[in-house]
Amino acid sequence: MTTAYIGLGSNLGDRLGYLQAAVAAMSARGLEPAGISSVYESDALGPPQPDYLNAVVSVSTSLSAREVLEVLKAIEAGLGRRHAERWGPREIDLDLLLYGDEMLDEDGLTVPHPEMTKRSFVLMPLLEIAPDLDLPSGEPAAAFLERDPPGIRRLGPLSAD
Repeated sequence: MTTAYIGLGSNLGDRLGYLQAAVAAMSARGLEPAGISSVYESDALGPPQPDYLNAVVSVSTSLSAREVLEVLKAIEAGLGRRHAERWGPREIDLDLLLYGDEMLDEDGLTVPHPEMTKRSFVLMPLLEIAPDLDLPSGEPAAAFLERDPPGIRRLGPLSAD
């Protein structure tokens, strides 16, 4: 079994509902959540658009990295994601951040996610569930987190309770 970390984001419609539905869909498709971060709200990057809700889930899986990516894309499609504009608004965005200690650069699949160390809205929830995480390069993930990054607010648990 391999531990993978998946970033979740939503800034259209029922943002929290989309995140919760994505986690439920992961469980139903062989990506059993082992850790689920709190939900964070962040200012959107890119063109003017609503703020995002973000979270990170760790999963334990026997699927390959490519298979995990395919599952994530299927979940996005099932939840109505439309690929309209780069960095544009979206109902759901699921990113494979890390897959064990692997470093992959294949067609359509780059792990670790190439932007994750530049995004505090990914690092904050990631470090919440894996505070001592080292990246495949050997660097601690915490070394990339800004102190008190602007525009990011912790809201609370992702669970429906």
